[in-house]
Amino acid sequence: MKLFHPANRTCSDRHAEIWAAYEIAHTLIDFTAAGLFVIGSALFFFPSTTYAATWLFLIGSIFFGLKPTVRLIRELRLVSLGDVQSVAKPGGGDG
Repeated sequence: MKLFHPANRTCSDRHAEIWAAYEIAHTLIDFTAAGLFVIGSALFFFPSTTYAATWLFLIGSIFFGLKPTVRLIRELRLVSLGDVQSVAKPGGGDG
């Protein structure tokens, strides 16, 4: 198995379940981050809510940072279900 290979999600039923669960988490993170940025942007129109807007932008940025983290964890879980030794070989188990 190779990290971030599209076929990883269909190696078994368990692979498909893990892939789907992490895809849902990734999508929820996307929506949350986008919502925080939209609300934060609206709050910047009013000087009295600038402080809250700044916090929403910071939290939204953290959520955007979670996206690649979730993808990497998903891929490591998928690979851990397969032949872990092949991932450590040059070429990621392609040959």
